[in-house]
Amino acid sequence: MAYTPPFPTPLDRSQKRSLWKLFKRGRRSWLATLYEGSYSGRLSRVRLPGVQLFLVKIPELIKEVLVDRSESFPKHELSDAVLKPLLGSSIFTTNGPTWERQRRMLDPAFGQAKLKEVFTLMQGGSDALLNRMDQLEDGEAADIELEMTHVTADIILRTILSESLESEGAQKIFSAFNLFQEKAALMIQMRFFRIPLWLAPYHYIVWKRSGREIRELLAQSIRVRYEAYQSGGETDHRDILQSLLEARDPEDGTAFTLVELVDQVAMLFLAGHETSASALSWSLFLISKCPEIQERLHQETCSVLGGREPEFKDVSRHRQIRNVFRETMRLYPPVGFLTFRKSINGQRLQDREIPDGSPVVVSPWLVHRHRELWERPDEFDPDRFDGGLDQPSCAYIPFGQGPRICIGAAFAMQEAMLILASLTRRYRFTSAPGPDPEPTSRLTIRSLDGISLCVWKRPEDLQAAESYEPQPDQEEEFTGDSAKCPFH
Repeated sequence: MAYTPPFPTPLDRSQKRSLWKLFKRGRRSWLATLYEGSYSGRLSRVRLPGVQLFLVKIPELIKEVLVDRSESFPKHELSDAVLKPLLGSSIFTTNGPTWERQRRMLDPAFGQAKLKEVFTLMQGGSDALLNRMDQLEDGEAADIELEMTHVTADIILRTILSESLESEGAQKIFSAFNLFQEKAALMIQMRFFRIPLWLAPYHYIVWKRSGREIRELLAQSIRVRYEAYQSGGETDHRDILQSLLEARDPEDGTAFTLVELVDQVAMLFLAGHETSASALSWSLFLISKCPEIQERLHQETCSVLGGREPEFKDVSRHRQIRNVFRETMRLYPPVGFLTFRKSINGQRLQDREIPDGSPVVVSPWLVHRHRELWERPDEFDPDRFDGGLDQPSCAYIPFGQGPRICIGAAFAMQEAMLILASLTRRYRFTSAPGPDPEPTSRLTIRSLDGISLCVWKRPEDLQAAESYEPQPDQEEEFTGDSAKCPFH
């Protein structure tokens, strides 16, 4: 019998909600403001104080906004205003020629050659996770969301800066980021409802201070490496920061300045650990509810790896793990509402005029559960991805689409395959006593009160099987080109 995981009950359209009630519900979770009708239809208009917001929900219109007419729907300045204390002028918030230059210089750092090069650094973080999990008593409940946040932050620090989360500075970054994310979500909501930020002075101060603290901590590590590189010093680092130090714009030959490096590294830390932590946490929760699927993953991992350590070549061989991860991101896309775009120069969508400056929102959460696009949209069924997904290209968009598709999509795939393979080979996960986790959306889709799972160590003789070489039709091309990433 198929499993239907928890999701917020949509509001009844017949029960009108005042803006104040919607604001309070949205303060808890943006998902709590959605109506049943939000999960169908083509284009919705949402009236907020002083602004009309347009919600695009079908692949044809999403393709127009993100791909075909992306220049007519640039990033909304709201993204810049809310994330600037942390991200500065990074690729996440910029538009036009500035964004184009940044993308040209960042792309090589996430090509297949670089992903292969940082695999060992990534594996160090995965091994540290296994060491922590081994300290648990058999069957002990663990906060899996906390563990996944830890390991993904550790991996992003190792792969970018060659530092582990165990260092004092890394721990400070980790703590400050948790504060920043919580407060940034409130700042976005207040801006949309035209509520002056001074009405929440404590939250405003913490938001600004935590963003500044993260940047200062990152800058300390980056500055040392930047000055050494500028002075011509030798380096044995082969991490992503080294690639950024060496990057040159192919059009004018310019390099990143120190401030630009801090901007980009802060962006990579934000996008690189928080989204992966969300998807991995929900993946483990879902397989804990579906023992048969979990056993399939265990058997596949034992067959692929045998008794040896994972290698880069194994990433493309975990077909069932890949399907579980894809289906998880369909049901719980890490970013439920992609950063806001805006209409410029009198755009039209469908037959509706979109006034200049109006926010246009694409929601993976809604399109992935659209009642007219998916069979059994709320059920967990990894097998729906077997043999490729028979859907329009913009029906499945966990990392966006078009020119601004997430630069780290292939990085996330590699990380997920490594972590899930390592965990399912070594442990079995079951639900902990208590209610199921409640999905909530702020910057990412998380559980309101964490995800607690019981962890059982598998006998060592069940952690390996005779290794095999997959047949060609069992493998899937793995590329560092985000536009050709296996997610899409």
